[in-house]
Amino acid sequence: MAETEGRVRRTRAARAPVVSEATREKALVVHARLCAEYGCPIAYFHDLDPLSELVSSLLSHRTRNADSGRAFRQLRKRFGDWVAVRDAPTADVEDAIAPVTWPEQKAPRIQAVLRDITERRGTLDAHALDFLGELPVPEARAWLEAIPGVGPKTSAAVLSFSRLRMPALPVDSHHHRVAVRLGLIPASVDVGPAHAILAAQLPPEWDAQTVYDNHEALMLHGQQCCFWQNPACGRCPVLDLCPYGQARLGDAAPREG
Repeated sequence: MAETEGRVRRTRAARAPVVSEATREKALVVHARLCAEYGCPIAYFHDLDPLSELVSSLLSHRTRNADSGRAFRQLRKRFGDWVAVRDAPTADVEDAIAPVTWPEQKAPRIQAVLRDITERRGTLDAHALDFLGELPVPEARAWLEAIPGVGPKTSAAVLSFSRLRMPALPVDSHHHRVAVRLGLIPASVDVGPAHAILAAQLPPEWDAQTVYDNHEALMLHGQQCCFWQNPACGRCPVLDLCPYGQARLGDAAPREG
């Protein structure tokens, strides 16, 4: 039964959305221009084992990077390893990750994820999830997303940001906002489903660094130009490709008569 369910998850994960050639070409132009703007290749910001990256990613949800990083360091310093975190009183874990948003929710969730991995892998050492690097990306993501509490953003982050360095595309809120405004995805598509659509727009032969650059460039653009409020459309290097920006500047232009 478990083997059958595994095959079903892998089959579902392998089904890529259909992408038009025009959208694919637009995505490549956007990538090239934003990479020129933000200096690709972009250095990786982490070199964690995949299990540690999983915990780090769970801490980062709806939390500033500085705060989630501080919470991660406090967790490691206080407990030493992930077995100790798994088995600690939940209140102690919550106290250690106090800098993050919603520590009262994240502490029991992290412990539940660690228990799940222990049951499935029999270990929680630094190599517990290294085997994911031997799987195709869709299968590795399906394995991670079978863990309650692990969604598309987290699975992609684990594969891409950890020392596995796999070509999985994470999509955060900044990346998502830029993609919507550019018309790469409809506004009705949430961040979770956007992962498969945006990944399908990229060439399948791209390596991990190039896929990572795509995420980082769109994310940085959302942070430094395409703001949630008052985006700086006038200095945007992809303005001619952006229906949102063109409409916004058009509405702001003075009218004759």
